[in-house]
Amino acid sequence: MKLLIKGAEAALPTGSGSASNFDNATVVRLVNTVTNADHLVTVVETQGGTVVGSFTLMRSESVLVEKQSGHFIFAANAAIKGSKVGYTN
Repeated sequence: MKLLIKGAEAALPTGSGSASNFDNATVVRLVNTVTNADHLVTVVETQGGTVVGSFTLMRSESVLVEKQSGHFIFAANAAIKGSKVGYTN
C-alpha cells in the first residue's frame, strides 16, 4: 500500500478538549511509538464533545483511521503520533 502524506507527524493531544482533527483529515495514520505499552485512542465529534468511538492501539503498531473531516482524535498518551494521509493508486 502507498500513502499520500498530507501533513507533518505530531503527537496526539492527551485530552478531549485539545483533540486534533489533523487539518480536517478524513484519514489519519497513527503509530504507537512505545514498545512496552498499549494506549487508548478516542475519536470525538468536537473538541470536548461526544465520543464517536475508541480503540486500543497496541505497542509498536500503526493503523489508518478513517473519520469525518470535522471529527477530532486524542490519545491516552503522547507516544501516539499521527499524520494526515490519503490513498494513492
